[in-house]
Amino acid sequence: MFCKESPSLQTLSAAKSLSSLFPKPSALINPILTVRQDKRCRRRRCKITASQSNIAQKGKFTNEKVQKIKVKGSITAEEGTLLENLSWSRPLDVITDIRGRSLLVELISTETDTRTLMEKEPVADYAQRVWFESRNEKYECVFDLPEDFGTVGAIRVQNQHHREMFIKEMVLELPSGSVTFSCNSWVTPKSVDPTKRIFFSNKSYLPSTTPEPLKKLRKEELETLQGNNRERVGEFAKYERVYDYDVYNDVGDPDKDEKLSRPVMGGLSYPYPRRGKTGRKPCDKDPSSEKREGEFYVPRDEEFSTTKGTAFTGKAILAALPSVFPQIEAALLDPHLPFPHFKSIEDLYEVGIDIPKDAGLLPMIPKLIKVVAEAQDNLLQFDPPILLNKDRFSWIRDDEFARQTLAGLNPYSIQLVTEWPLKSKLDPAVYGDPKSLITWDIVEKEIRGIMSTDEALKNKRLFMLDYHDLLLPYVNKVRELDDTTLYASRTLFFLSDDSTLRPVAIELTRPPDVNRPQWRQVFTPGYDATSCWLWSLAKTHAVAHDAGYHQLISHWLRTHCCMEPYIIAANRRLSAMHPIYRLLQPHFRYTMEINARARQSLVNAGGIIETCFWPGKYSLELSSDVYAKLWRFDREGLPADLISRGLAVEDETAEHGLRLTIPDYPFANDGLMLWDALKEWITDYVNHYYPDAGLIMLDEELQGWWTEVRNIGHGDKKNEPWWPVLKTQDDLIGVVTTIAWVASGHHAAVNFGQYGYGGYFPNRPTTTRIRMPVEEPTEEELKEFYEEPEKVMLKTFPSQKQATQVMVTLDLLSTHSPDEEYLGEEPESSWVNDPIIFAAHERFKGRLKHLEEVINEKNVNVSLKNRAGAGVVKYELLKPISEPGVTGMGVPYSVSI
Repeated sequence: MFCKESPSLQTLSAAKSLSSLFPKPSALINPILTVRQDKRCRRRRCKITASQSNIAQKGKFTNEKVQKIKVKGSITAEEGTLLENLSWSRPLDVITDIRGRSLLVELISTETDTRTLMEKEPVADYAQRVWFESRNEKYECVFDLPEDFGTVGAIRVQNQHHREMFIKEMVLELPSGSVTFSCNSWVTPKSVDPTKRIFFSNKSYLPSTTPEPLKKLRKEELETLQGNNRERVGEFAKYERVYDYDVYNDVGDPDKDEKLSRPVMGGLSYPYPRRGKTGRKPCDKDPSSEKREGEFYVPRDEEFSTTKGTAFTGKAILAALPSVFPQIEAALLDPHLPFPHFKSIEDLYEVGIDIPKDAGLLPMIPKLIKVVAEAQDNLLQFDPPILLNKDRFSWIRDDEFARQTLAGLNPYSIQLVTEWPLKSKLDPAVYGDPKSLITWDIVEKEIRGIMSTDEALKNKRLFMLDYHDLLLPYVNKVRELDDTTLYASRTLFFLSDDSTLRPVAIELTRPPDVNRPQWRQVFTPGYDATSCWLWSLAKTHAVAHDAGYHQLISHWLRTHCCMEPYIIAANRRLSAMHPIYRLLQPHFRYTMEINARARQSLVNAGGIIETCFWPGKYSLELSSDVYAKLWRFDREGLPADLISRGLAVEDETAEHGLRLTIPDYPFANDGLMLWDALKEWITDYVNHYYPDAGLIMLDEELQGWWTEVRNIGHGDKKNEPWWPVLKTQDDLIGVVTTIAWVASGHHAAVNFGQYGYGGYFPNRPTTTRIRMPVEEPTEEELKEFYEEPEKVMLKTFPSQKQATQVMVTLDLLSTHSPDEEYLGEEPESSWVNDPIIFAAHERFKGRLKHLEEVINEKNVNVSLKNRAGAGVVKYELLKPISEPGVTGMGVPYSVSI
């Protein structure tokens, strides 16, 4: 509520209202301390006055009279948390506000003193709180600014309160116009850290064009972020803003249980991107691992702001999950119990789960998961996902199985078959016969004489989900785990004339071990009851492989994990006033925070991924394998990715400069429009600040950032020849566009459809728990398959516990928060500050609006069978803007959930 009282009355009334909470404030405030603080404040005021007097004395010395003007500064900030506002320090802060000593603010000129050739003396004043509205606070100060002070390029701020403050921005009203400083940062109390915080104006500078008085501040701020000025040792404190690198050595917990010990990800044995350093102590039982105690540190400004933190966000979601799951498990009699029939699966949406009334679960479950009427508040009921609403039987059909490889949750795995016969590259002495059992005869039988296999190969009609060589080394290891099984798989598709894929064959392989030879079999769409059920079970295994690869590789590794080194390096090497930092910063917001939460409860030992997905405790080891063998920065951009998988070829006459191998490929069609819009915007931006390629080579901050990304952040791949080198504008445009795409379009395509496609888990089972009934079956197993094949399929699916945990997780991770920051929606303040950049952003915004219109038109065109038709889920994952909630659309700037 807006306070209409005068500032003094308002702050006094605030003090009175707080006195009811603290009846004897005098008992809380040490009178000697108060006197000392008052003396310090008077000394500070004298020091400020003396600084201003020095300027006047210099003027007298040179017989020049320095005229001064009154300049008003307005600061917008946010209060701390409710807990902070009720703490012992709050009355002290009210007194500080009453005395007008809330914030010390110093103005820094961009010009040197013509008389001394030194930086001009800063001009300072204390800011006083004048009003508050909801969580927002406003502070004002008035500076006596010399007329010849010049442009204000930076401010230094010191928080006089006893609680931290989130400062949004400061606006200076100068005669020549207003100057804005977009801070968006937590400022620590002086009592905790007396260092004054530096904030630069919204005008961007390359290192070479930075005004001389700001160069020192630019360097000081980077040294702080690098931790060079850090005096304390050990674990980083919450208030610190240090960016440094570490390996993934905190996902295991050997001190708690030896079974939770995990190898370190990062280094020669398990190559991996680096994560943010926390400085925690090593484990007692395994010094190579880090203790998992308390909150996982991230630099303070990487955490969600107060407003975003109190909304429905990833931070709140992932913090709640470890508490939610035991309570769901308590409602289940047996954690390994399968669903008894398909009706019991549908009951999750129609009836719900009985939750123990004393579980305390309901306050933790967001609104996206329905809780039925108050009379039945012990029931947890799921919203039916869009796939179930559209066509509850679509998951059974082969056409939907194939369609989802192009327009579903993981459009990143389908690839063109370029060699025949299909053959493994693994050592046959270890893994058995490398030649696939999928023969030309099988293919020609399934494509029904349309063309020969040789013609299909030459005409680019054969495509594959190939998880054979990747999974084969893990099959025997995973089978030793409880309640799970695994095969290596190949799934072959034929491209029809209408641009749809038709499944042809699935090959499942188990490698030999010390006791048994290799086992493998090819399954094809059935024409009788038995073959139809075997085909459906084979599809279940193949889809589970794709679901695990999607979650660990397409999603976690390629977006969350690989983004973090770019963020750490940018904050260590690029000044906050660097134009490339300001271009990329929206794509970095909250990623380190959400990744830290993922290490706490998603990808950790015994976490959600390990307990619910088929790789189990080998989950991160598998992602390390893929990173080592397949990840290349130069193929992370969409065009290069499509070309590398044989899904596109370069063609200057085609739209986007690429001709798609599958014309109706919804992810690629929409993604290329988004890629081009991003690239055009970034091209305009880069060419504005780097009109000459020489400026890129001479930019030591830019070169330092990219060198650190390659050599440290992705240091396990530093010697690869494919890393781009920043020499020209095109080099920089390519690198920045790739990073922006991965954070926005790539992540949106693999994240926000998770509940829509995986919320009904028979469509996307995350694990398979029993073997195919024809793999060395017992007599009893064969009898069960022939008499109750549905029961065999339900046993193959995840257990009730696994399924409900995955459903909760996917629902939460598919959700947009109410204050999501969508691509192109609102320009950054620094972009608005420059008319040329602002105009370029408006063009970018217009292209994204056009993209939305094109998507809407395509989604009602029934000739595009991969995105439209009876019961077909429309492909909307790359529509830029979304409402809050689970919508299956919307492209945020960053990986923030």
